[in-house]
Amino acid sequence: MSSRAPQLALDDRAVEQARDLARRAGTPIVELATAHTTVAVERATLRLAGLGGADLEGTPWVNALVDAVRADVGLGHGVCLPVWDALVRGEAADLDELATKAAVGSVRFGVPTGRAAIDALSAARKQVGTGIEKLDVRRRERERMIATVGDAPSTPWIYLIVASGDIYEDIPQAQAAARAGADVIAVIRSTGQSLLDFVPEGATREGFAGTYATQENFRLMRAALDETSRELGRYVRLTNYASGLCMPEIAAMAGMERLDMMLNDSMYGTLFRDINPVRTFADQRFSRQIHARAGIIINTGEDNYLTTADAVEAAHTVTVSQLLNEFFAREAGLEDWQLGLGHAFEINPDVPDSFRMELAHALLARQLFPDAPLKWMPPTRHMTGDVFRGYLLDGFFNLAGALTGQGILLVGMMTEAVVTPWISDRDLALQNVRYVLNACGNLHEDFAPRPDGFINQRARHVLAESIELLERILGHQGGLLDAIADGTFGLMKRPADGGRGLEGVERRSEHYVNPAIDLLEAGR
Repeated sequence: MSSRAPQLALDDRAVEQARDLARRAGTPIVELATAHTTVAVERATLRLAGLGGADLEGTPWVNALVDAVRADVGLGHGVCLPVWDALVRGEAADLDELATKAAVGSVRFGVPTGRAAIDALSAARKQVGTGIEKLDVRRRERERMIATVGDAPSTPWIYLIVASGDIYEDIPQAQAAARAGADVIAVIRSTGQSLLDFVPEGATREGFAGTYATQENFRLMRAALDETSRELGRYVRLTNYASGLCMPEIAAMAGMERLDMMLNDSMYGTLFRDINPVRTFADQRFSRQIHARAGIIINTGEDNYLTTADAVEAAHTVTVSQLLNEFFAREAGLEDWQLGLGHAFEINPDVPDSFRMELAHALLARQLFPDAPLKWMPPTRHMTGDVFRGYLLDGFFNLAGALTGQGILLVGMMTEAVVTPWISDRDLALQNVRYVLNACGNLHEDFAPRPDGFINQRARHVLAESIELLERILGHQGGLLDAIADGTFGLMKRPADGGRGLEGVERRSEHYVNPAIDLLEAGR
């Protein structure tokens, strides 16, 4: 997705330096992630092997099975050897029966050695491999559908949020949004789901400020949008959230149900949900490996920093996070066209030259990541409830997006900070986008910032501050983990030995086995 945007007069050596510093800051984090596993990584592996469902109280069978294995032998070797050893020994006919027995304590697990370990690993690799193949099948299905039905005519893709809490209400709203011009439908999650250490089962009809992410909800919405895609003659993409304590599991379910984009930031869960950093980094690496295989575009969450920190003073923290997210994503196997790196239009409109600064920040992101479908977020922090002012701000946001070649344009709502948007609010918002793109979509051809002008100076200043921050991060004894603990990003202080989900982290033994990771890495 090469950009169509005016070029800034940046020093290529500074750009290379920033990217190299991000690599150096990120490498110890990758080593940390690959030295640990988590309950969510192991549960996601079982989901890829075909284990789903829940007991009568709603506890997923993957949770019951992983908890039973962990109680008997820990997770240092991974869940696969103990589980498939039990199956090979005849403790149960399949994973479903084994999980049922494990839940009531009628089976005990051990770590096999010798020939028994070889047999268990062979059986595990075969069954987990069926899940990896399903990711491949669904990816090819997407490619065929786009070739047959057609794609969105041009970028930026228009991204609209729909989430009532009731999946059966979300479906007609999503279809109406697509008919009104949306290219991407995002079903945001129910408030607090990121803090649940299990994935709810089945279709859900209750949620607060969002709808629960479940595999059945994914299936229902994907089927509905496929129907609408055929009706409209263009493929409508579907987005959800692979974040929180169940990040890898949700990534696996998304791949198996052919979602197209997933919110998947390397630090969001730690910064804004107080999830332990080691848990987050271990979970996000595996989730991104799944996204890479499934052909899913990730959306990162740098826009959130600007809801807690000043968008002018903290602009460089967004750039640093984008560079880190790029490094972590590429290391996990994602390609540039899958990097929906985030940023936002959040400068206080009362600040002089605010729009010029927004252009500088947007052009800097566009030039640093020329082949990434950047996700550009509308104003939220400085929306006051004045819907007329809000509609104008959204128009300025749309103009900046068109002028700077953003790839994914999230539709701003004039009723932000007032109510959850009505369908009529979304329709007005889409009219705003359509007008600006129709009137100004090719304005980039006529716009060239002066090399010594305000926009170029601001962009170079933010890049220089980004380099300084990365150098300070490398100067910390604990590197990026210490920087996170000090509140470098979004003003949130999150120590590496604290936060939710720490009890679900376990160091891998030297004999750790996970066929899903092996297969995903072998296929790169």
